[in-house]
Amino acid sequence: MPFSYKNSKGQSYFLHGKQVTLQGGRQQKIHYFAREAKEGASLDAVPEGYEVVENSRTGLPFLKRQAAAATK
Repeated sequence: MPFSYKNSKGQSYFLHGKQVTLQGGRQQKIHYFAREAKEGASLDAVPEGYEVVENSRTGLPFLKRQAAAATK
């Protein structure tokens, strides 16, 4: 079952991920939210080390790296 997030406006978004090729030829995994779940691209969970944050103005969700634990 795809990971879904309901924003403050009550709209549901589904998390997706895919490999893209950058201009220099380097491969990179990207994550994005869409209003509908797409077959083969939807993810079941938030990737390790990330959290879902919502843009306060638009209500669009996005992934943000979690802050590393401070060591003393």
